[in-house]
Amino acid sequence: MAIGTPRIALVTGANSGLGKALAGALARAGDRVLMVARDPSRGAAARAELVDTTGNRTIELLTADLSSQAEVRRLAQQVAERSEHLDLLVNNAGTAFREHALTTDGIERALAVNHLAPFLLTRLLLDRLRAAAAARIVNVGTRIDTAMDFDDLQFERRPYRMMQAYGQSKLGNIHFTRALAPRLAGSGVTVNCVFPGVFRSNLGGTDGAQGLALRLFARLFGWALRSPEQAAERVRYLLDSPTVAGISGEYFGDRRPIAVPAQANDQEASERLWKISCDLTGLPTD
Repeated sequence: MAIGTPRIALVTGANSGLGKALAGALARAGDRVLMVARDPSRGAAARAELVDTTGNRTIELLTADLSSQAEVRRLAQQVAERSEHLDLLVNNAGTAFREHALTTDGIERALAVNHLAPFLLTRLLLDRLRAAAAARIVNVGTRIDTAMDFDDLQFERRPYRMMQAYGQSKLGNIHFTRALAPRLAGSGVTVNCVFPGVFRSNLGGTDGAQGLALRLFARLFGWALRSPEQAAERVRYLLDSPTVAGISGEYFGDRRPIAVPAQANDQEASERLWKISCDLTGLPTD
């Protein structure tokens, strides 16, 4: 990519919170931004606001319900039709559910949206990423010390708990990063995961994973919580900094790698989840 050439960036969950803040920052930098939202009207409103505030009219809206694998495949096809390459992919969309339920594909919802959607979307877009001069993938994770129960990922035997389901599905982002990185070696594409920190978020809406305590804290002491714009800086560092140009497979906090739950340090565990994820999405293991 020539110096000064706008990059093409895809950001999921871009109609609010961290995703919207990041889409705005990239648009201000002159990048062409493909923003993904689930709700067409909210997505259109967010796009209009970003175009107005950034002056960048190359912001494009794509809509997809990431709980549906058919929708994820449709999204990947739309991206492929719009550009021959993709410079940046940010898998940001995430949510949590108080009640156990399955998607139309028969997958527990948190697992479907938080792990399988970025797994499937990224793999479907690898050709476009490899076609870029030096593409970067960033998976937005969280920091919950947990482990995935590979024998009961969908809570068919265990009692369902919202935070447990959310935590294990987000741990999948780190496992995915660790398993994908060696497969991308030598391709010019890097993949890293980032914990954006605690910030004011509408994760999961009124039933979100942050729970009543955090929402009350945010209401009373909102000044103490970082803004989505501040949180977006951690993501932008991995997208922009030349310092991390050759780094792949790491889990970052604020501009430096941080510790991960023990299971995510086990490459065999990451490979096991890779194979399970391939089975659940119908993708080949190679």
